[in-house]
This record gives sequence, structure tokens and C-alpha cells, in this order.
Amino acid sequence: MYDQPRPNPSRAAMTFEQMLERVRYEGAYPTRERAAQAVHNVLAALGRQIIGDERVDLAQCLPIEAALTLTAQIPDTEQLTGWGFIKDLAARTGATPATARWDTGAVLATVTRLTGPELLARILHRLPGGYAPLFGQVQLRQPQPA
Repeated sequence: MYDQPRPNPSRAAMTFEQMLERVRYEGAYPTRERAAQAVHNVLAALGRQIIGDERVDLAQCLPIEAALTLTAQIPDTEQLTGWGFIKDLAARTGATPATARWDTGAVLATVTRLTGPELLARILHRLPGGYAPLFGQVQLRQPQPA
């Protein structure tokens, strides 16, 4: 059997304003503008990491404004680990790693709600280790040969 993109089941549509309110709630941000800043920063960083069908399918799940932020980025030639993603986001935004991690968690928790489990599993399968906790998922260790 070979990997073929699977159609995503229909998810309840979310407007960009609803997405911002969800991120604002998840991140306990004081303003919608702060939530919007987190959304744009995190999705731009994610857009530099995700490639292929997963990138296209993820963009289809997002509100148009968020999808444009994700797809406007040219994917990096070298994928970062989850921790590398946080460090890169902190460096690009001038934030501390703790703030970058907080922003990432707030945004990706909302993205997780929009993607559904099948697409999320495909995205995590394509990314290097360390991304599952960023999406609010358990990172299972791969069995090591004896």
C-alpha cells in the first residue's frame, strides 16, 4: 500500500475571527491583536516546515487569512525539530523561547481542532521529532532495535 492523500472529512468551518477568539482564549491573550500576531507568526513558521500534500490539506482546513499566511512561506530546505522550531520562532520574532512556546501551543491547539486526527497524524508523520507536544499530542517514542 502506498501513501495517497485522503480527502479530509468535512470539518465545521471556522472564520478567521472565530479562530482569533479561540487562540485568544487558549493563550489567555489580552487582545485580539495579540492573538492575531501569534497566529501569523506561528503559521508563517509552520509554513516553512510543512511540505507536500499535508501543506495543501492543512491550508484547506484553515480560514483563508490563516491559509494565506501558511502558504506564503517558502519551505526551508532543512526541517527543524520541535525545539528547533521554537528557537527559530523566538529568534525571528524577538521573543523569548518561553513566549514562542506559549504562542505555538495556543495557535496549534486551534489548528488541531480544525485539522482532525487523520490529517494531524499525517502532518506529525512528515515532521521531525518534537512536534507532537506543540500540537498538544503525546510524543510516543519509537522502539529502538536491541
